[in-house]
Amino acid sequence: MTILDARGISKRYGGLLALADVDLSVAESEFVALIGPNGAGKSTLLNVLTGLTPPTSGTITLNARNVTRSATHSRIRAGLGRTFQHGRLFERLSVLENVMVGAANRPGRSDTALRKAALDTLGLMGLERFAHQPISALTYGNRRMVELTRALAGQPRILLLDEPGAGLNSGEVEDLMTRLRAIRAEHRLAIVLIEHNMGMVMRLAERIVVLNFGSKIAEGTPTAIQADPAVLDAYLGAGSSYAGV
Repeated sequence: MTILDARGISKRYGGLLALADVDLSVAESEFVALIGPNGAGKSTLLNVLTGLTPPTSGTITLNARNVTRSATHSRIRAGLGRTFQHGRLFERLSVLENVMVGAANRPGRSDTALRKAALDTLGLMGLERFAHQPISALTYGNRRMVELTRALAGQPRILLLDEPGAGLNSGEVEDLMTRLRAIRAEHRLAIVLIEHNMGMVMRLAERIVVLNFGSKIAEGTPTAIQADPAVLDAYLGAGSSYAGV
């Protein structure tokens, strides 16, 4: 079953074409990685998919519902969750309160229900011991995990992750991968991952979509992408660290 289907997505900022006729389809519980050098259009595509910026052209379907012009909160309620490249936690709130904000994306919940949902999700992520601590007291790695927990508290069917491994040490990356695998398996959650850590991408993703200068230049399994001449040429030409994939 297809959860997310984006067709012909283009985004123009004046004379700059940031996305050019990009297609992206994600099935239930599928793990897709979106890679490309800096400026390739990856975060722009996530912003379009989540409603933060409208596409210049194209259509977006979420759970069989056309959400191309829908507001971000409508897409969240339709089953979409997201984390950002740069964390957007509420510094003056506790960890529990931050996660309750994510749980509140599901309408009709009482404060008691919101609190329980937040505590349950913190437990799932192994963060319950931090529930009553302020965000400012956490390490960088735990802050990133809280952002992921907040997105999960809204019970999404598809989760868009923008560089969740950025700034994490090797042990934290391993923990993140373990938890993502467990969450996906338990909840049949579809995941779209933007990540510069190619080891993480190759170990997690079933399918990889490659962007370069706003266009999709390749799509396939990790093995196929590592051997794709177009991918290697694009990254070698850009002097990117991706050239070794």
